[in-house]
Amino acid sequence: MDSPATTPDHIIQCEFQDGVVFITLNRPRQYNALSLALLDALHVELDRIQGDANVRVVVIAANGIAFCAGHDLKEMKAANDAAFVRALFERCSAMMQKISRLSVPVIAEVHGMATAAGCQLVAQCDLAVASDEATFAVSGVTLGLFCFTPAVPLSRAISRKRALEMLMTGEFVDAATALDWGLINRVAPVAALRAETLKLADALMANPKESLAAGKANFYRQLELGITPAYEIAGAEISRSFMLDEAQLGVAAFLDKRKPEWR
Repeated sequence: MDSPATTPDHIIQCEFQDGVVFITLNRPRQYNALSLALLDALHVELDRIQGDANVRVVVIAANGIAFCAGHDLKEMKAANDAAFVRALFERCSAMMQKISRLSVPVIAEVHGMATAAGCQLVAQCDLAVASDEATFAVSGVTLGLFCFTPAVPLSRAISRKRALEMLMTGEFVDAATALDWGLINRVAPVAALRAETLKLADALMANPKESLAAGKANFYRQLELGITPAYEIAGAEISRSFMLDEAQLGVAAFLDKRKPEWR
């Protein structure tokens, strides 16, 4: 993978560093609003990453004072076309699901505000690290446009009552509250945000890639099932995984009281 790289219109910036791909939203003047072009660029980059065996972790970050202000309402209003709006939301939903289906962990690195579909993006990522100045809201209801699509990952990331409070009031929550509610994993001072993100990425990369990929896939699959079928697929998967080389290597190292040397 090239490092660094940009899309032709620089709408996103991509950089590969020691196993980590940084995808940086780059529409700072628009508060990184998710235009159709930006969504298309994210689709292309996520597809490219899925086929790159060198990638271990993906970080989604942003330039400017905001992480992401949601959808580009100016673009949607200018189009004033139901078919365009429907296609835009379908494209966004497909991109969000692609994050969950990516075989490597995806971390949201959040500074500034993350609102509406921007908050949706944070909730959709596997993990999230935020600066202590970050704020989060699903504020569409204040515009008469309930955040139906952001509600999907938000209601799966935090409790129902917390999610409904955000969705029904549109109020902002700060980073400390987002951490307490489970929307994000870690909070760091602004100056230490990238260091904290890399610390988390290093912790992920210390574990075998294949195990993380299988675990992530099964985690999201079992969430949508009842408890009995969830245990059935989890039991089958852990039985299969135990017989793989990396598990055999890890178990042997544990029994020998030494650190495993992953291939």
